[in-house]
Amino acid sequence: MNNKQVTVYCASSPDAPKEFIDAAYELGLLAARRGWATVTGAGTLGLMGAVVGGTLDGGGRAIGVIPQFMVDRGWANPLMTTLEVVDSMAERKQRLADLGCGAIALPGGIGTLDELMDLLTRCQLGLYKHPVVILNVNGFYDNLLAHLRHTDQCSMMRHLDLPGDLWRVATTPAEALDIIASENAHTD
Repeated sequence: MNNKQVTVYCASSPDAPKEFIDAAYELGLLAARRGWATVTGAGTLGLMGAVVGGTLDGGGRAIGVIPQFMVDRGWANPLMTTLEVVDSMAERKQRLADLGCGAIALPGGIGTLDELMDLLTRCQLGLYKHPVVILNVNGFYDNLLAHLRHTDQCSMMRHLDLPGDLWRVATTPAEALDIIASENAHTD
């Protein structure tokens, strides 16, 4: 794990709304300009491709982790600075978590939710000790955040303070990166 790498979870759908793709590109661009590499699932399309594009346009490094079956289907982004091919989705999730000193969840579908929930579970169990930021672009995650509050109110989560101990919420790419940088300042 490098303290200047941030893992970004997001949609690879080519049909994602423009405002989400724009936020993904901005996140990659700002990360690169701040000297941070981005770590993604190495997809070419949608928000994932936009994060990679922004990172590279900003002069940064784009690190990707992708299972072999996705490479075989032609889904690997050929522009990645570094591409790590793994055997399974479970191994991909582990490597994505391991490679960043924090994680940001942009809008996404069930794959993104799976990765985010896996990471939050690791946080709750004390297995992941880096910041997790839910980037709530245009209220995309409002319903999820309401559900997590409801889950907490029903005493189904072990925590000290939500949001806070398990995740933070940001509304802009700059704010999300500020949170990651701030919580990693002691390691720079």
